[in-house]
Amino acid sequence: MEFRSQALAAREASRQLATLTRDEKDRALHAMADAVAAVEKKLLAANAVDVDAARRSGTPEAVIDRLRLDGDRVRGMVDGLRDVEALPDPVGDLVRGWRLGNGVEVRQVRVPFGVVGIIYENRPNVTADAAGLCLKSGNAALLRGSSSAIESNRVCVEALREGLRNAGVSADAVALVEGGRGVTGEMMAARGLVDVLIPRGGAGLINAVVEGAKVPVIETGTGNCHLYVDASADIGKAVAVLLNAKTQRPSVCNAVETLLVHRDIAGAFLPVALDALRDAGVTVHGTPDVVAFADDVVPAGEDEFDAEYLSLDLAVRIVADIDEAITHIRRHTTGHSETVITESRAAADRFVTEIDAAAVLVNASSRFVDGGQFGFGAEIGISTQKLHARGPMGLAELTSTKYIVNGDGQVRV
Repeated sequence: MEFRSQALAAREASRQLATLTRDEKDRALHAMADAVAAVEKKLLAANAVDVDAARRSGTPEAVIDRLRLDGDRVRGMVDGLRDVEALPDPVGDLVRGWRLGNGVEVRQVRVPFGVVGIIYENRPNVTADAAGLCLKSGNAALLRGSSSAIESNRVCVEALREGLRNAGVSADAVALVEGGRGVTGEMMAARGLVDVLIPRGGAGLINAVVEGAKVPVIETGTGNCHLYVDASADIGKAVAVLLNAKTQRPSVCNAVETLLVHRDIAGAFLPVALDALRDAGVTVHGTPDVVAFADDVVPAGEDEFDAEYLSLDLAVRIVADIDEAITHIRRHTTGHSETVITESRAAADRFVTEIDAAAVLVNASSRFVDGGQFGFGAEIGISTQKLHARGPMGLAELTSTKYIVNGDGQVRV
């Protein structure tokens, strides 16, 4: 189906979604989860085709990791839909309300956007997450996945649409947008058909959408995430958090890419940390003073401190104090997630106050910056902008608001 026809059908479906009760939406989500679970073998077979094609084309292993599905990841997709089903419905929630002196009542309530377009790379799990969050928040979803995941996405979307049909909801509430690059351009220019676009992927994709779209965009960002080990840090705690943040899943945007170490603790911390990173298979790219600690540290170029490796690589620098750490982060941050490890309340307070990012963590792994971990059921992405939504985006971030004004014949004088 051509894009315009899909968009018109999605807009019509969004009118139905806006009228559904929570129970009706929850039944649809339950049916969608059942349908995805029922096609697990077919979905894994389709994904194997995508992964094989990606590997033959020389795709980096970090990208293949984001593309790959296995039984656990498919079950995670199913569980994500069920988790969203269990969440409160944001539509109709009262944001604020008051009564004017003349008796007129004003209420601001949450309402769906209408039609949400998601343009994303790899990650077939995003297909189910996005569809479920959009449905629960009353929005139709136009899903523009990358060609690298096309076989996986086709199977997943057809299952989601079958679940909608089984629940008596228009299948056009979820659609997979296919075609060449021209279709992406149509989607970005579709004012009046698409209410908001959300890009999710690498810097190239995000910049192309932000700079080229005529439709309003919620900008998700890349993750050059820093971890600063303060002079007062507990070394055992710091090493544990560092290893989790770097190695638990290095190919994702909330993995740590840069380690900053206060010089007063470097002599005690770095030998332990470098040994642990080496054992975990991490390649350290360090400044000359870090290279001095181990023969296998790769000298880091200045541009490496702007890198989002998405792999088992880590840039490391020793800083004079917290001021230099904050200055470094301000210069190189992408505004995603920044972490301090410290036992000093004053240092923690300074870091939290002075670091400008969607998430700032104290003595905790940046891998927690995730919609599922935050209790959102799933996430549509992690916003690094400052308008409307910032950080992991769940149901509330997929709504706008409108004012409802009730009177009894009052007129303005």
